[in-house]
Amino acid sequence: MPNIKDVAKAAGVSIATVSYVLNNKSAFYSEKTRQLVLEAVERVGYTPNVTARNLKANQTRLIGYACHHLPPGQFNSVLDQFVYFLTQEAEAAGYHILMFTFPLDNPPSAYDDLIRTGQVDAFVVASTNLNDSRIRFLLDQQFPFVSFGRANSEWDFPYVDTDGERGICEAVKYLYSLGHERIAMIGWPEESISGSFRVAGYLRAHHELGLPLRSEYLLRAEHSEQAGRAALAEWLSLPRSKWPTAVVAIDDLVAIGVMNEASERGLPVGEGFAVVGYDDMPLGQYLRPSLTTMRQPIAAICRNLILMLEDILNQRPLENPCRLLPPELVVRASSGGPL
Repeated sequence: MPNIKDVAKAAGVSIATVSYVLNNKSAFYSEKTRQLVLEAVERVGYTPNVTARNLKANQTRLIGYACHHLPPGQFNSVLDQFVYFLTQEAEAAGYHILMFTFPLDNPPSAYDDLIRTGQVDAFVVASTNLNDSRIRFLLDQQFPFVSFGRANSEWDFPYVDTDGERGICEAVKYLYSLGHERIAMIGWPEESISGSFRVAGYLRAHHELGLPLRSEYLLRAEHSEQAGRAALAEWLSLPRSKWPTAVVAIDDLVAIGVMNEASERGLPVGEGFAVVGYDDMPLGQYLRPSLTTMRQPIAAICRNLILMLEDILNQRPLENPCRLLPPELVVRASSGGPL
């Protein structure tokens, strides 16, 4: 029996475009494209699903979201919070979140299956990177989606993100205001798009403050407690006069590794040696000393994402499709001045 994929192939358009034509979503296609699709439908003998035809605009009221992948022994409290607030905001708008997984070697395949089977109206994408194959696929399919995070600058798609550059810049300037001048940073690998913005904030703060940039003070590592330990151990192998007096970590888990290593080596965190994290995971406030960090506005991000999706799905003009929200510096005991 012919299916929607056969129609798309015969018409020379995407599966999503065929779906838009069959469901009269005229904002997404031209009259010429409509004629091509209808002729292909007749030519291949395709009959749309009867149940789907009876649904108003074929809306499922479901929004797809892929579960994030984490190596064993790691966690990501930000994405855990994100899932909760995203579900809450979606339900308030009359939608539900359909969670799914995807194969790491071919992420778009899961999105393709959900599009072809008509199970979702749109997607929310998170944990984005440069050349993200999921975003490229959804753009090519012209299927509705929004993203928590950015990707390639030349790709035009709606996103909401935390202004990581601004956040790390603020953290470095705060440490400088306490008297620190030898400030180090642990960043993520260069392919991380959010990590690259945070590192840019570190570099920007040094430039604006007139502080010398020491190449040995910027290290890159994966998201792990051990990464923080290893970075501090490397810095403490320098002559004592070159030890950093403060560290900005790319995330709270890495910051905890720095604090643990410092404690074992007798370095007084918060009393001469400062540590600042990023994300404000719940555990941070219960550490000793409690962790100074940058808090992401996760609830506001989710609210913006769902509002944007509502506009897209209802074919309303999308105002400001690229939104950056500022993080908040949460000062706790881990960030005292230098001795």
